[in-house]
Amino acid sequence: MPRQLKVYRTPIGFHDAYVAAPSQKAALAAWGSAKDLFARGAAELVTDPALTAAPLATPGVVVKLSRGTAAEQIAALPPSRPKARAAEPVDEAKQAPARRAPAPAPPPMPKPSRQGLEEAEHALVEAEARHRRADRALAAEEAALAKRRKEQDRAAAAERAALEEARDGERRSYDKAMAAWRG
Repeated sequence: MPRQLKVYRTPIGFHDAYVAAPSQKAALAAWGSAKDLFARGAAELVTDPALTAAPLATPGVVVKLSRGTAAEQIAALPPSRPKARAAEPVDEAKQAPARRAPAPAPPPMPKPSRQGLEEAEHALVEAEARHRRADRALAAEEAALAKRRKEQDRAAAAERAALEEARDGERRSYDKAMAAWRG
């Protein structure tokens, strides 16, 4: 169900601007105002049926209505001020407000330094090189250990074979001696 439209009004020069909108925020948007005219008392809700007819016929569109005839508006102007006397010389130094020199523009920001970035990149490159050297050293140690393991396994196998052969020879001698002793 669409929201009920309300009619809002704000003065604009010699006219009143009316708009039919669902909320004050929508009315401010229709008027193009970034400031809250309602909080300042410069805008209001309108309930008079004679004034709400035209805006309700075209919701969201600003309708401008004159606040009176041209004669009424001229009559509402404040009385004109008397003109300044031309006979008196005007001291411009006293009349002109003191002009201040424009504030100097802030100095441009210096270009950011790359030193920290370059140091971090250099540290990363050095660390990667150090890690590669350590990996190569470990790989060399692993290869040397594998070679030593192979040599030790070969030596252990040869020694075991020789000892088993000696044991088997001794077993045969022992078995022969036992057979001769028993028999």
